[in-house]
Amino acid sequence: MGLIKAITGAAGGVLADQWKEMIYCDAIPADTLMVKGQKRVSGRSSNTKASDNIITNGSAIVVNDGQAMIIVDQGKIVEFCAEPGQFTYNSSSEPSIFTGDLEQGIRDSIARVGERFGFGGDTGHDQRVYYFNIKEIVDNKYGTPTPVPFRVIDRNIGLDVDISVRCNGVYSYKIVDPVLFYSELCGNVSDRYLRSEIEGQMKSELLTALQPAFAVVSAAGVRYSEIPAHTIELCDALNDVLSEKWTRLRGIKIVSFGVNSIAASEEDQQMIKDLQKSATMRDPRMAAAVLTGAQADAMRAAAANEAGAMTGFMGMGMAAGAVGNQAANLYAMAEQPVPTPVAAPAPAPAPAPAAGGWTCECGNACTGKFCPECGKPKPEPTGWTCVCGNACTGKFCPECGSPKPTAPRQYKCSNCGWTPEDPTNPPKFCPQCGDRFDEGDAVK
Repeated sequence: MGLIKAITGAAGGVLADQWKEMIYCDAIPADTLMVKGQKRVSGRSSNTKASDNIITNGSAIVVNDGQAMIIVDQGKIVEFCAEPGQFTYNSSSEPSIFTGDLEQGIRDSIARVGERFGFGGDTGHDQRVYYFNIKEIVDNKYGTPTPVPFRVIDRNIGLDVDISVRCNGVYSYKIVDPVLFYSELCGNVSDRYLRSEIEGQMKSELLTALQPAFAVVSAAGVRYSEIPAHTIELCDALNDVLSEKWTRLRGIKIVSFGVNSIAASEEDQQMIKDLQKSATMRDPRMAAAVLTGAQADAMRAAAANEAGAMTGFMGMGMAAGAVGNQAANLYAMAEQPVPTPVAAPAPAPAPAPAAGGWTCECGNACTGKFCPECGKPKPEPTGWTCVCGNACTGKFCPECGSPKPTAPRQYKCSNCGWTPEDPTNPPKFCPQCGDRFDEGDAVK
């Protein structure tokens, strides 16, 4: 009975799988990253007993905008398509008499019956279609559970201090490599893969990457309160930090990054305000204005003294005597011209070498053949001495203008190589070969 059931199941399964399928995917929800394709079967369809996870040769696979599709055959990705439209699968191992040559289709179908019989009537194959949501996945919320270090740089006052900030906002990402995303994350799921399955991991890694991203932004001189206006720079910095892990390893890329709010602790905010306020006192005018305002407040407080205005003003007078007229001194200091910086004195010239001496490269005046300081040898003379006695290095003497003397021209027979006894005064003809001496016989 088992053999009969197996042959019946194999033959019936092959016949049922002769119909070509139309595989599609409805609009993928925003919380779904990957979903398995479905076979369209209406009330009029006769393809109601086809095997699951079998794609008949010649079947149509529809891809919509914002979707990408892969075909997995026996656990291996065999096809990929990201262009909207209809994709026809003609490489399936399940033949159909409705595709290609009829006679060949019948032969292949009979052969498939034999193969299925060996599996007890089952298909012995697993073929699936998966659709990916390649639209921008928006509204992913994040927030720092603990303060994140942020470096505050204010070059105007020379401030460079580390504080702790808290921030929250949203970010969006996109699947840019569906094949890598399938291989590394979702795998051969039975129905769908939701973004909630990876959301916790991505949020944790995002918060970890915020610290180096904040370092890049703060190095550009951006204050923590101005970060919401520099989200593009922060998004680029996050992509630089996470590109190695998300894009190369998972096929995901951050598209946008939004900051709802970012704030430092009250202690850090007060510290920065105090430092900025103290830095303004470097200007004498500002310091004098603050001191004048403090004196005015003291006068108002003295007038309202409960022990009488006279007592208050006496105390204020004692304080003024101790402090002195500092406001007037500060105003006078502000009116003084800024002193012109004095140039540093020129270095003393190096001592001139003694008669017959020479100056080494290290600046030492020498008389012997070697420098006693660094040991370098005395340089060979490269100049010439003029008839007036001046040592020269150029083509003319700077004292008398005489030109540099040139060595007399020497001659040698260019025909036979004979050289006269006085090379500077050759005969008119060579005594060896009779060749005439001319400018071509001059030795260069």
